[in-house]
Amino acid sequence: MLRAEFTPKLVTAIREGISSRQLTQDLLAGIIVGVVALPLAIAFAIASGVKPEQGLYTAIVAGFLISALSGSRVQIGGPTGAFIVIVYGIVEKYGYDGLATATLLAGGLLIAMGLARLGTVIKFIPFPVTVGFTTGIALIILVGQVRDFFGLQMEKVPAEFPEKVAAFAEHFGSINPVAAALAGATMLIILLWPRLTHRVPGSLVAIIFTTAAVQFLGLPVETIGSRFGSVPNTLPAPHLPAVSWELCKQMFSPALTIALLAGIESLLSAVVADGMTERRHRSNMELVAQGVANLASPIFGGIPATGAIARTATNIKNGGRTPVAGIVHAVTLLLIMLFFGKWAALIPMATLAGILAVVAWNMSELHLFIKLFRGPKSDILVLVSTFLLTVLVDLTVAIQVGVVLAALLFMRRMAEVTQVGYVTHMINEDDAEDPDDPLSLSRRKVPAGVEVFEVSGPFFFGAADKFKNAIGEIEARPRILILRMRHVLSLDATALQTLESVHARTRREQTTLILSGVHAQPLVVLERSGLLDRIGADNVHGNIDDALDRARDLLGLPPEPRPGPFVPTVSREAQDSPRK
Repeated sequence: MLRAEFTPKLVTAIREGISSRQLTQDLLAGIIVGVVALPLAIAFAIASGVKPEQGLYTAIVAGFLISALSGSRVQIGGPTGAFIVIVYGIVEKYGYDGLATATLLAGGLLIAMGLARLGTVIKFIPFPVTVGFTTGIALIILVGQVRDFFGLQMEKVPAEFPEKVAAFAEHFGSINPVAAALAGATMLIILLWPRLTHRVPGSLVAIIFTTAAVQFLGLPVETIGSRFGSVPNTLPAPHLPAVSWELCKQMFSPALTIALLAGIESLLSAVVADGMTERRHRSNMELVAQGVANLASPIFGGIPATGAIARTATNIKNGGRTPVAGIVHAVTLLLIMLFFGKWAALIPMATLAGILAVVAWNMSELHLFIKLFRGPKSDILVLVSTFLLTVLVDLTVAIQVGVVLAALLFMRRMAEVTQVGYVTHMINEDDAEDPDDPLSLSRRKVPAGVEVFEVSGPFFFGAADKFKNAIGEIEARPRILILRMRHVLSLDATALQTLESVHARTRREQTTLILSGVHAQPLVVLERSGLLDRIGADNVHGNIDDALDRARDLLGLPPEPRPGPFVPTVSREAQDSPRK
């Protein structure tokens, strides 16, 4: 089982055998995805504040390793829009050495997370947190393209969002109509081209058309070459980045954010792929694959990588069904860089801005953002907090605060739904237990001197205080205190400490504590802590009838007959109504 869990899907596919027909489909799908990935890899690199070729290095090296080691048969890896914000911030503050260090640390963290089998746990990142930072990233990407989209004459774009918006407003008078027209034409081509065919990506058509227009018509717009110089057409020799202990300490928090982003996006992509192919991915192996890819990427001068949902979907739609397609996609990119890389310098910056504007719009999932405003107020608070922190402060802070805030609000909700009832006191009141409940205390006779309390719901530190307050309602010291735990499926350390305090109090007051309806997990916790021995195994029972019999035995009373077979009560209206 362990061996299968950490077996790459490529190995599984080879063992099962790949037909010649499927191999042909994978080859074609890989070539198409490679062409699709070309402009995105360049655009994501430039938007992240690094050189355009570094995006290609990442797509080739990390893309190859992700497909070769992936826990999904169809995963396509490479640089994605999710990393733009965090990568740009690291590069601005620490340079590429800082980014390389953070990427290496993130790779190590991803491997550790996979080996620790956290592949399923990482899926529990709250949905409002994911939507909040995704929409925030999309907005930052979109605003970040204003300079190149409109061809504004600016020396440098500020890193912070408010200053960036102010700078754009200040320089908007320097707009270049030709650049704006090219960016607009790029968006139109990308949006309208799928109506003609899905075989050739619209982004590639837009690049070819606009680049040709700029070169043949001599249009006055900035290109990759005019800003960055020539684009290398070979992979760099592998080398270890300059890593220091001091830099590692500074980069740990950003590295954790990169690891979480890579894990979330790759597993989300794998889940989407499962739905499209009716397969199941291996989440822990997927994390390990992402970790290895992110360890290798900076050795070749690359940036962080993860599974790309859009490129994975493109792979599936074009017939890719095995990891061979992803490997071919990386080889295709390598061949394009080797033979056509020098021509990438001719691509207009406005064209890349148009491509990223479409990416940002597709990434924003604005409909989900708006939909969440119809949900609980706590989810709205998490959503808005994560979104605003992403845009105005920092993505790392946004994710950390979002997850912690969501966890705190969840614990509060769980504490609210945990009910602690003074059951004996309620038997003759309007809010008594449901009489149709066959285990209701109202159908049983509670001896004098016996008090019954019931905890219903998660019994954890959030509900412990509520339990203490409820126990405090007992005015007169009972001879027997029965605590019903039939709805308590788990017990944590704080709840255990509360039970120990109650047991100590009952011993001081010479009251016998009896537990009823104890489930497996609470029973194990009680046994390991030694509290079970102090309470006494004779005073821990699986149901209320045994607990009441134990109480009568301690009081020297004869046993009472147990309730007969349960017959649900039927209202007079139901009796009088005709059968249907």
